[in-house]
Amino acid sequence: MAPPLAFAAITSSPYWPFAILAASILFIIIAITKLRMPAFLALILAAFLAGIMTHEFSEAAINRLPAAMRPDASANSWVAAMELTAVEFGGAAGSIAISIGLASIIGMCLMESGAADKVVRRFLAAFGEKRAGFALLTSTYFLSIPIFFDTMFMLMVPLARALRLRTGKSYLLYLMAICAAGVVTHSLTVPHPGPLAMVDNLRVDPGLSLFWGIAAGIIPILVGFVFIRWLDRRIEIPLRETPGVSLNELASIADKSERDLPPFLLSVAPVLLPILLIGSGSILKVIAGYPSGIEALGGPETFASISKVTAFIGNKNFALLLGAVWSMWLVARQRKFTFAHVAGMLEGPLATGAVIILITAAGGAFGGMLRLAGVGDAIKLLALKYSLDILLLSWFTAFVIRVAQGSATVAMLTTSAILWPMIDPAINPALPYNSMYLFLAIGFGAFACSWMNDSGFWVISKLGGMTEKETLKTWTVLATVLSVVGLAMTFIGSRLLPLV
Repeated sequence: MAPPLAFAAITSSPYWPFAILAASILFIIIAITKLRMPAFLALILAAFLAGIMTHEFSEAAINRLPAAMRPDASANSWVAAMELTAVEFGGAAGSIAISIGLASIIGMCLMESGAADKVVRRFLAAFGEKRAGFALLTSTYFLSIPIFFDTMFMLMVPLARALRLRTGKSYLLYLMAICAAGVVTHSLTVPHPGPLAMVDNLRVDPGLSLFWGIAAGIIPILVGFVFIRWLDRRIEIPLRETPGVSLNELASIADKSERDLPPFLLSVAPVLLPILLIGSGSILKVIAGYPSGIEALGGPETFASISKVTAFIGNKNFALLLGAVWSMWLVARQRKFTFAHVAGMLEGPLATGAVIILITAAGGAFGGMLRLAGVGDAIKLLALKYSLDILLLSWFTAFVIRVAQGSATVAMLTTSAILWPMIDPAINPALPYNSMYLFLAIGFGAFACSWMNDSGFWVISKLGGMTEKETLKTWTVLATVLSVVGLAMTFIGSRLLPLV
């Protein structure tokens, strides 16, 4: 279907992709906030819209389609839009589906076995009850590496409420400590869906991204904790009844015997095992660039053999599979369940994981269609014309998309997809700094300014027992502070240590 000549002239403008970006994001906002459309459907329709508004698709894009579909797609751009959306959806799902499913299993098993409770208690014992807020911050930061933000918050909020009952103070401190740690890992560490998609879109190593994400999150959460303590002295949040666990039930959580919980080392293994395995593969890739390191490991032949093994066990899907199996065994051991019974318990978390996969893949399709529409090239043109810094542009793009449609994951997917043409080494000269700085900038920009179009906002508000106004004054401000601190740290690091 060929557009009229006047319309074709408009759509051939190098800045037309910005109209596509604006129209599709506006559609998502209206669809989700006004029409109450499910996020999956809104994102898929937005991807279709972006494709339909595209003047024409490149030959390389058309060649990604099955051969039987190419003639129709070449002759009709609307057909191409439909089929390319499906291809982008499948590509996004293929890169993240297994990891998300396995991470869902690990999260459920950590809760059901009591392993998460054990880890938190050990942190509390190490720091003391007077530093309970910091203990919650550090334990949540560790536990949330493989557990999605909403699940992590649901897991930890009863502990925060139980601590408030025990200490009689600092409820906001406990609540926001959990939020600060959980949101940073949600946006910076594999296997969360947003970072997984960024790893794929930016062509960076998953293991290195994991180490960079964990290390880069430390300074923002420490600064954030100082800010949380400042907030806690000025805002009093009372302990209210909330859905899920009543105030009467909180006492039983706080008083549960340690004998009913698994040993500490068994409890941390489902989290540590995948991290260590994924990291082993990445470390070998780094050593491969240093002849002295290869010789230290026995020479080229021995190093090649070791690399084959670490490449397999360090694969993110295999590493998470071992973590999932370990966590399932831990539930069976602790609860005296058969393995078949534990397998039956997976239906709920896998259903939740499937919803996350659908939404994430739809976001990937949306980001992919924006990329095919030329949004990345248009941003590159604007950046060159006005000498815009790519790092700051990455953060700002993720920030705008986040505020517009609410999802941090979609902001990461979309931004990394449309910015790739600007940093593709096959097209452009090498960046003056490690591409992992772009990974961090996008991740930090994607969780700023959480407000009422963000599902996480409502999870924190309702399960935390806060009003909308209280949530805006605390959580929304905190998320933005963490984001800005992360950007500042990333920007300074890219200048002082560009090629780390």
